[in-house]
Amino acid sequence: MPVTPQAGDIDGLDHTNNAVYIRWCEQAGWAHSEQLGLTLDDYRRLDRAMAIRRGAYDYLLPTSAGESLRLATWLVAGDGKLAMERRFQLVRDSDGATVLRGRWELVCIEISSGRPRRMPAEFLDTYMPALAQVQPAA
Repeated sequence: MPVTPQAGDIDGLDHTNNAVYIRWCEQAGWAHSEQLGLTLDDYRRLDRAMAIRRGAYDYLLPTSAGESLRLATWLVAGDGKLAMERRFQLVRDSDGATVLRGRWELVCIEISSGRPRRMPAEFLDTYMPALAQVQPAA
């Protein structure tokens, strides 16, 4: 997903505010889910959602207003019951440098109660085939 910090995204240190990166990750997560075939309307119809249980971000390099960036997201783990993991990488187009890495631990919840529930078949059929194979670090 291409993103470019705007003047309003810049903080008192003259670089992109961390909250902006988090907002972009949320937008990328939804766009990826929709690309795979599950929309917010599907979540509501099924009374299920993948909610963020934990988010972690490594802010590696600053970015400035007007810089062209690309944000990628992918799913890397899922237990086929309740949990999945989503990862993010933000890359600066000008030099290919990674400026942010992120990770979400997701849990399936029943929207109406907020309680953890098993993923419905539609989630499993959509998300499980999309899991990327991650090799352990050497």
